[in-house]
Amino acid sequence: MWAGTALAWFVADLATKQWALASLSPGAKKPVLGNLLSIQLVFNPGAAFSFLASHTWIFTIVAGAACIVVALFTRKADSLQLTLALGMLEAGAAGNLVDRLFRQPYHGQGQVVDFINYADFFVGNVADIAIVVSVLWLALLGLRGKEDSK
Repeated sequence: MWAGTALAWFVADLATKQWALASLSPGAKKPVLGNLLSIQLVFNPGAAFSFLASHTWIFTIVAGAACIVVALFTRKADSLQLTLALGMLEAGAAGNLVDRLFRQPYHGQGQVVDFINYADFFVGNVADIAIVVSVLWLALLGLRGKEDSK
């Protein structure tokens, strides 16, 4: 289940990034839901909000380490929900890691392809959705675990 979930999200991320690269002009914004949601191709060398944009290599190392740690931790998963959430987290980390390794300027310094603009607050991609949803899901599972132990 973990591998299937990770593979599905990973393929969805790569496919949507390829679509964005083939279909969109960098910077041009196309509204989808008025001002709330639009499609806009941007290249992000940093983290969310282009945080630490000049230190792309840090995010490359963190994403690589996350992929390894999540894969190892999954062996200890004791529920289907935990397994699925970890699969999503693996896919999100791997999707953005691939960009950092294989997109210009390459060698761990590559820029992540982002194209989902959320009300001009930030621009993300499917990998980012997988990361955010999985982290929230893991937090809820952690809170539920604490409630179950009381």
